[in-house]
Amino acid sequence: MSITDIFAQLEKNRPTGKPEWLIVGLGNPGLVYEKTRHNAGFMTLDCLAEQEKLTIQRMKFKSYCTDAVIAGKRCLLLKPQTYMNNSGEAVVQAMQFYRFKPENLLVIYDDISLPVGKLRIRRKGSAGGHNGMKSIIDLTGSEEFIRMKIGVGKKPDPRMNLADWVLSKFTEQELENLHSACENACTCLKLIINQKIEQAMNAYNA
Repeated sequence: MSITDIFAQLEKNRPTGKPEWLIVGLGNPGLVYEKTRHNAGFMTLDCLAEQEKLTIQRMKFKSYCTDAVIAGKRCLLLKPQTYMNNSGEAVVQAMQFYRFKPENLLVIYDDISLPVGKLRIRRKGSAGGHNGMKSIIDLTGSEEFIRMKIGVGKKPDPRMNLADWVLSKFTEQELENLHSACENACTCLKLIINQKIEQAMNAYNA
C-alpha cells in the first residue's frame, strides 16, 4: 500500500460528529479465551477491524473500543472487557454517554443452536438463555435492538456442561468456517446500518 493509499484510508475512516450506531461484539477478555466459541462476537469485530484497517484498543466504557466510518455511517465498535455475564455494564455506559436508542444498537454473539459458520439476524427478541444478552437486556431495559447470532455448534453430548462447551476452542476446520461467517457478518452489518436489514436477512439468515 502506498503512502497515498494509507492517507486515503485514514481519511475514509475519520469519524466526524456523534456516532450513529453502536456495534457490540461479545466475548471474554484474555488470552485463555481466544478462539473459544463464546468469543465469536469479538472475532467478528476483529475481522471488521482487519477489513477496515482499524485497531480496537482504546479503553472506555469498560471496553476496548474505537469509532470509525463504516459503510458511510459513523459507528462506535465495542468489545466489552467485563466478562460475558456482565456485558450489559459496558453497553449501557456507551448508550447513556452517546444517548443511543435501542434501534441503533447491534449486538453480535455466539449461538449454540446454529451450526458453526451459520448466521441469524433478528430485529429484537429475548436473551434465549445467553447470559451476555441477558445482562444487556436487564441493564438497558430493552429487547428492541438488532442482534446477529454466529453459529458455534451444539454440544456434542447433551450431558456436557454448557459452560465447558462455549469456553472450548474451535477446531481448525471450524475456524475456517467461522472465518467465512465473520466475513459474511461484516457484510451483513454494513447492510443493517444502512437500513437494509431485510436484504441482509434474506441473503444470510440460516
